[in-house]
Amino acid sequence: MSGRLSIHVLDTSLGLPAEGLAYALYRVGDGEPLAAGKTGPDGRGAGPLLSGEALQPGLYEIRFEAGAYLQTTGVPAADLFFDQIPIRFRVGDPTQNYHVPLILARYGYTTYRGS
Repeated sequence: MSGRLSIHVLDTSLGLPAEGLAYALYRVGDGEPLAAGKTGPDGRGAGPLLSGEALQPGLYEIRFEAGAYLQTTGVPAADLFFDQIPIRFRVGDPTQNYHVPLILARYGYTTYRGS
């Protein structure tokens, strides 16, 4: 059994999935991204960011480019509060699924380990 890592971003300011939000996944301590892209119309990545043997135990960080996305929704650059939202998490058992949702609003966000 192999696990996978996925994301989902919802924009509660609009009440919609956050389409077009850029993200990059890093293994903490490494400089090059393991995966990168933009969320689709459903607010999800095109597929798992990592899966199978590519998902290894360790500390990871997803950087969500919230400021650039929020500007596309009409928030003026001068009024941005968040720019980049980094979320660090640990993969302990690579046979499990790790889902990282980001619930985004103009002045706040939350996340949790989803299923």
